[in-house]
Amino acid sequence: MIIKPMIRGNICINAHPIGCAKETERQIEYVKAQKEKRGIKTAAEGGKAPKAVLVVGCSTGYGLASRISATFEFGSATVGVSFEKEGSEKKAGTPGWYNNLAFDRAAKKAGIPSVTLNMDAFSDECRQAVIQEAKKMGVTFDLVVYSLASPVRTDPETGILHKSVIKPIGKDYSGQTMDMLTGELSYVVAEKATEEEAMETIKVMGGEDWKRWVLQLEEAGVLAQGCKTVAYSYIGPELSHGIYRDGTIGGAKKHLEETACFLNGFLKDNLSGEAYVSINKGLVTRSSAVIPIIPLYLSILFKVMKEKGTHEGCIEQMERLFAERLYTADGKVPVDEDNLIRVDDWEMDCEVQAEVNRRLAMVTQENIREIGDVDGYLHDFMATNGFDVAGVDYQADVLRMDEI
Repeated sequence: MIIKPMIRGNICINAHPIGCAKETERQIEYVKAQKEKRGIKTAAEGGKAPKAVLVVGCSTGYGLASRISATFEFGSATVGVSFEKEGSEKKAGTPGWYNNLAFDRAAKKAGIPSVTLNMDAFSDECRQAVIQEAKKMGVTFDLVVYSLASPVRTDPETGILHKSVIKPIGKDYSGQTMDMLTGELSYVVAEKATEEEAMETIKVMGGEDWKRWVLQLEEAGVLAQGCKTVAYSYIGPELSHGIYRDGTIGGAKKHLEETACFLNGFLKDNLSGEAYVSINKGLVTRSSAVIPIIPLYLSILFKVMKEKGTHEGCIEQMERLFAERLYTADGKVPVDEDNLIRVDDWEMDCEVQAEVNRRLAMVTQENIREIGDVDGYLHDFMATNGFDVAGVDYQADVLRMDEI
């Protein structure tokens, strides 16, 4: 069958197996080149590098890029966890399922141990499965990456299903946004969240589950001395704070940052370890595409940063996080005054933000493609689902949907 993208409301509901695999392979080749360029040495070669890494939420976006960087630049064995729909002979799986297949295939070819578990990462059953795999592999994790983004979470203690929302708090939010397919501009209004919705979002996307992971792994004895753990967040520009940083998602992220403080103390006391939140650049992911104002902002941001030569995608961000933040030559992790790792520094550069704001103030339907990167934004969105990837013949028949 010939597979074409099916997009509904800024969400792509299908995936191209070969395109997903090709995009994953492109990221792998990037970090291999960076390893040579930087002269990175693995732990076995005497370098400052993790030996065994757990990535919770390993299949797409920053999680996938983290796992690729750990494995193919730093030589780490990995266990990855994600909850993806498997492909069958005739029906497509989710993009992350194909990404995982491509990753495991490449890791096996490179002779680097990898285990991928397709399970609900919020469940205690998944945590126990990871613990068993670590013991089977004979490893203790010296890095735990927490990169989950989900609309729902079942509390393992109560069995209650919690649902997150993307809404402002205190008052409605209105602003301009962009249809990624057409570049059409429109104004949207997001109604303010109820108190219950705000709390529900914290339950899903806050730090409660991250904390549960670290505590259970430590209790089981599968965390190494000096273990680091890092979770991912976003702050972004002031114009998006109403819907993001000061909204329900931002409330959850602030809880995540509070959890990092607790985990930092816990790991320091028990394993001489560390916990961090990394504030990353705004990028096209399956979740960011549906947040009001974000597509328009990112389109203009990408144009400005490409003109300055500082634009990064997920893999460039995570490679820089590993090489210039987590595993520095002196062993110290550079942080800001709030103990946050900032790899959003190029996005939040004063000159970049000033130019983005200037263009946002003058944007019209007629000039959006001139002052913004509509095509680049759309490419990144399509590529996360395996479409518009260089080197893939999209007119060729895909014989099976359960392989790459």
